[in-house]
Amino acid sequence: MTYPRFRKLLIANRGEIARRVIRACHELGIRAVAVYSDVDERAVWVREADEAYPLHGSAAADTYLNRDKLLTIATNSNADAIHPGYGFLSENADFAAACAHAGFVFVGPPPAAMRALGSKAAARAIAEAHGVPVVPGVDGLGKSVDELSAAAAAIGYPVLIKASAGGGGKGMRVVHEAGQLRDALQAARQEAQSAFGDPHVLLEKYFTE
Repeated sequence: MTYPRFRKLLIANRGEIARRVIRACHELGIRAVAVYSDVDERAVWVREADEAYPLHGSAAADTYLNRDKLLTIATNSNADAIHPGYGFLSENADFAAACAHAGFVFVGPPPAAMRALGSKAAARAIAEAHGVPVVPGVDGLGKSVDELSAAAAAIGYPVLIKASAGGGGKGMRVVHEAGQLRDALQAARQEAQSAFGDPHVLLEKYFTE
């Protein structure tokens, strides 16, 4: 198998993730392009990159989750590829497709694979369709608090609320009793929206051992 040779790569992420990708780029002779929010302007990875461009904003939705800004910077900096790191847009199939459409190599799985497995809800549905045993649970998409309360009672506490998109433990809450469910759902959905731009959650049985 042959791999494309990149001349310049934009890192659509921040922090230690960005630093590791920058180091890998330098080891491979690839120019690393960093992006940064207003609060990250003086961050170490911004200095370590070969080029760095502002995203103009502080909230994730306005910066590291803003596809249009990222693609514009990639175009203006003449990048060949975009590396999403993990979290943020790393499991966003629409972003991967947008990268390809704009002529950039997306360093990650193809959009079709991400749509099939990047969403925990979609992955669960695929497993169920093929008879693969899954943890008892329900897809929370479009379901009210009352509906999910009934589902949790049927599954049995404790239950785990988890974001369908993304990873890294964001948008997850363990609920031990019915009185905690409403607040936990709201918190998990808000965190999922903030971290991944998607409030979609699942509700599953939580196993303590």
